[in-house]
Amino acid sequence: MDSAKSLLEGLAEAVLKLDTFGNILYCNPATLTLTGFDHAVLLEKPLHYLTFDHTDNLKTSYELSAAVSKGKVTYQAWNRRVDGAKYWAETTLAPLYEADGRHKGFACMIRDITERKHEEVALRESEERFRLLVEGVQDYSIYMLDAEGNIVTWNEGGQQLTGYFSSEIIGKHFSIFYNAHDLLSNKPAIELETARNVGKYEEEGWRVKKNGSVFWASIVLTALYNDENKLIGFSKVTKDLTEQNREKAAIRQSEERYRLLVEQVTDYAIFMLDEKGRIVSWNEGAKRIKGYMPHEVIGKYFSIFYPEDEIFNGKPAYELKVARQVGKYEEEGWRIRKDGSRFWANVVITAVYNQDRNLVGFSKVTRDLTERKKAEQIAQDNSEKYRQIAREMEVINAELSRTNNDLEQFTSIVSHDLQEPLRTVKSFLHLINDRIAKGKLDEIGQYVSKSTLAANRMKELIANVLNYSQVNKGKLNADELPVDEFFEHILLNLKGSLDATDTVISFERQEGKVIKGDKVQLMQLFQNLISNAIKFTNGRQPIIKITHSDQNGVNHYSISDNGIGMDSASTAKIFDPFRRLHEARNYPGAGMGLAICKKVVERHNGRIWVESQPGNGSTFHFTLWETGQQLLTSNESI
Repeated sequence: MDSAKSLLEGLAEAVLKLDTFGNILYCNPATLTLTGFDHAVLLEKPLHYLTFDHTDNLKTSYELSAAVSKGKVTYQAWNRRVDGAKYWAETTLAPLYEADGRHKGFACMIRDITERKHEEVALRESEERFRLLVEGVQDYSIYMLDAEGNIVTWNEGGQQLTGYFSSEIIGKHFSIFYNAHDLLSNKPAIELETARNVGKYEEEGWRVKKNGSVFWASIVLTALYNDENKLIGFSKVTKDLTEQNREKAAIRQSEERYRLLVEQVTDYAIFMLDEKGRIVSWNEGAKRIKGYMPHEVIGKYFSIFYPEDEIFNGKPAYELKVARQVGKYEEEGWRIRKDGSRFWANVVITAVYNQDRNLVGFSKVTRDLTERKKAEQIAQDNSEKYRQIAREMEVINAELSRTNNDLEQFTSIVSHDLQEPLRTVKSFLHLINDRIAKGKLDEIGQYVSKSTLAANRMKELIANVLNYSQVNKGKLNADELPVDEFFEHILLNLKGSLDATDTVISFERQEGKVIKGDKVQLMQLFQNLISNAIKFTNGRQPIIKITHSDQNGVNHYSISDNGIGMDSASTAKIFDPFRRLHEARNYPGAGMGLAICKKVVERHNGRIWVESQPGNGSTFHFTLWETGQQLLTSNESI
């Protein structure tokens, strides 16, 4: 007896002993652990005291009676713990008898199967969801077969695909969907046998609908086994591929047309590369442009067309990298033909992906632009040439316009100044004629002398006009003249005037410096300006200073004097031809010297101006090569 009690108290399951009315007489420690109640609390309590609804004794009384009549009963229900928490309990009741057969109570075992129950509920819910899912699928016919191939379930997709309702098809053999040829060859049975042997049978083929029409189907037949690895049936999934098969055929046909089209294109090299850059196709245009036959190039890496320096620089791999990252790579550059010659190519490399967005390769389109590029270069060169000509024409037109303006002004001034001595000569000739007619010859010598002076004046004017017109004629020489030597030459030419007037002249020595330009004209420029400085002094000793500076290639010169000066109104017009500010008897000259200076400076791309005040001398400034050195051959004349 003690050993039996020890055994009960060592069990992990809750074990109780009940009297004939179901009251607790004994409980082992596992019962106390399961429920949380104390031993003293449970003794003499009815069994339904442990149920979640501990006031309901009818259920417990029913189970006790069933145990007596059946010999044992197991049932499941919610039980409670001492803290009120519930758990799902599996209770087993078995009646106990005396040796004489009298009923003396019950043995009771209680197990906590809450976790197992949750798993069962989750499984049922999952199975229910799967059933509803399968039954609701309309694009696929999904149904179950028993081990012999008879249909045991049916879904909405099966009804829409084949036209059978579940009441019409359940219980029928699945061979009902096969055509006569497949039935004669015992194809349904072969499919079941294959699925039994290898676990699954899969194919595409023709199947028959309820109305007798056929459709192209994808079929997956899977063998189903229970926990004991016993075949319990098959699952069968069928999809209608008729439209998809038609689309595939259309795609194949389209691809074939495209392939034939691409292969016949001759103006473009169109070919495919695999994902590593190896050539896998070749068209007629590629053969014509690059010179390779298909068997010579397929399988080779596409860098075969690149110059050596670009291969060394890793350019082919870089182009594929860019195409992978952004979808496309495009450029123009040199490529190499089979014979080693170069051609200028427009290249487009496009990454090609399959339906799963996996890279399967690249398409490459190359066009030979060599001739077009040459034509563009010629057009560009011509365009630049025409622009240069246009710029030169603008300069020439501006120069012609300026020359025409000068010519108009010059013509007006010359016509006026030349007429003055001519009128003088004419007047004195008229007087001479009148005196001869009257016999008065005593004044004729005086008139002849004055006529001669007027004629000499006209000769001087004509000489100055010729000098002025010569400035713009012929080629402008670009001599590099040492400054010191150049000024020494000028002073030597003017030595007579300088000595006669006791002129003091100074200039900064520029050892190693040069003045660029036409030597004859530059000497005429300096000599005219220095001669004016000597002339316009009003009897004072002439003091002249010459300065020079060079900034950014522009030569700037200034010649200052202590002469009579001039007002601001005069400075704006003294460079006009025949422009005189003073009477000839006071300051002789034709008024052409400064006009010639201006012409010389302008021919050397410079400017000339004067700063002066009456009585305070003048400073003549001029620049050379302000707009750069430009040597012109000119036949302009005034």
